[in-house]
Amino acid sequence: MSLSPEQRREYRAIAHNLKPVIIVGDKGLTENLQEELERALNDHELIKIKIASQDREARQQAVTELCAGAKAEVVQTIGKIAVILRRAEKPNPKLSNLLRLKH
Repeated sequence: MSLSPEQRREYRAIAHNLKPVIIVGDKGLTENLQEELERALNDHELIKIKIASQDREARQQAVTELCAGAKAEVVQTIGKIAVILRRAEKPNPKLSNLLRLKH
């Protein structure tokens, strides 16, 4: 599933005011982190992730691995923050950032 430029623009606008839900720390990509990512994507669909690494290559690698493991797609990365998306089959209108914050 590839996003069109219009979709990316819309998702970036929705994600602008969101706070990072997942923070990847010194321990890297642990099993608990993957479980929390699954929960966050199931609930919210569109989330921000913060990667605490100083190395740009390591941050990019972490985002790629997280998205591959969760079958999610990168909407945008700026510095240490990445916005990722995975649509839910049955989104919860009270939790889904896509449904709650759609313009």
